[in-house]
Amino acid sequence: MLNVEDIRKDFPILGLSVYGKPLVYLDNGATTQKPRVVVDAISNEYYNVNANVHRGVHFLSQKATELHEQARETIRAFIHAKSTSEIVFTRGTTESVNLVASCFSEEFMNEGDEVIISAMEHHSNIVPWQMAANRRGIRIKVIPINDKGELLIDEYKALFTDRTRLVSVTHVSNVLGTINPVKEIIGIAHEHGVPVLIDGAQSAPHMPIDVEELDCDFFAFSGHKTYGPTGIGVLYGKEVWLDRLPPYQGGGEMIQHVSFEKTTYNELPYKFEAGTPDYVGSHALAVAIDYLSALGMDNIQEYERSLTDYAMQQLQEIEGMRIYGTADNKDAVISFLVGDIHHLDLGTLLDRLGIAVRTGHHCAEPLMHRLGIEGTVRASLSFYNTREEIDALAAAINRLRQMF
Repeated sequence: MLNVEDIRKDFPILGLSVYGKPLVYLDNGATTQKPRVVVDAISNEYYNVNANVHRGVHFLSQKATELHEQARETIRAFIHAKSTSEIVFTRGTTESVNLVASCFSEEFMNEGDEVIISAMEHHSNIVPWQMAANRRGIRIKVIPINDKGELLIDEYKALFTDRTRLVSVTHVSNVLGTINPVKEIIGIAHEHGVPVLIDGAQSAPHMPIDVEELDCDFFAFSGHKTYGPTGIGVLYGKEVWLDRLPPYQGGGEMIQHVSFEKTTYNELPYKFEAGTPDYVGSHALAVAIDYLSALGMDNIQEYERSLTDYAMQQLQEIEGMRIYGTADNKDAVISFLVGDIHHLDLGTLLDRLGIAVRTGHHCAEPLMHRLGIEGTVRASLSFYNTREEIDALAAAINRLRQMF
């Protein structure tokens, strides 16, 4: 599978001590750590290649442009898109979803039209649609879940009407770890002639993605969750849809010709990339993706599934443990509460033992309401985590449980 001991050497931060304890980093769902090659790529570009892209005839500008567009090709290949014209650089999944919500609702949705989302969505796939609803008078419908944290597909099918215009769902829940049957979800929507946006923030770092095979119309993911830098992300969109959507922002780069009377817009994907892009970030993200590809996404998925299964087994043995999200198809995320210990207290004390976890509602308050809780502790895993770190987490929880 993977040589995790060697892999960990590529991530210097994993060698840190926190409060005199070895760092156990289990907050990968929030952001992943960066391999040395990614950080080196950032510093190298600023020191040796830095110049604005697409606009200069001089050597540095040409070289920076080449790296930026090579990154677009790397990402196209990573998610198996048909063309680089379908790869739009954004600031992350949040901006990608906002782009679709804003542009799609403006062009294709009127009062009374409907968008379908799910009960397990991140706020980034709820709030943009509420904003669109306030502007356009559209309705938001929600796919319910069962107690295991799985979408109820029969009830999803019943949500469609002749006013349904788009489905927007997460591929993997950032709270429950549930891997949703997105291919089936997409197929059902397409039977109704409805396009689908997939939030891939929690799937792209953990499993192979093939947007052509899924047949999704839009797919979004973030660089910082994919071992790349912050502030860079990707929106994939089928050309047929990107062609039809209006621009998201106006400015340089997204235009072909400007006069005071009229502006004509640039070709894809530049129509959606107003202003100077994060060309250093795009290159660094491509380096991160090359790193993942060298490990093999199938190998990453297999190892993380094994680690998740082991963590579930170890944590379930703890007295008073309540795990939220027990779907059969689950990966890399475990949310839990222990007895009557408040999630914030447990997370704070785990930190004092060197263990970094996430606490709170995880930007999924409606899901918390469905579960009947205020928040959880969340351990989210990566291929650089080990069974020994899971053992350390379980031992620390047991120690703290006894204190309470």
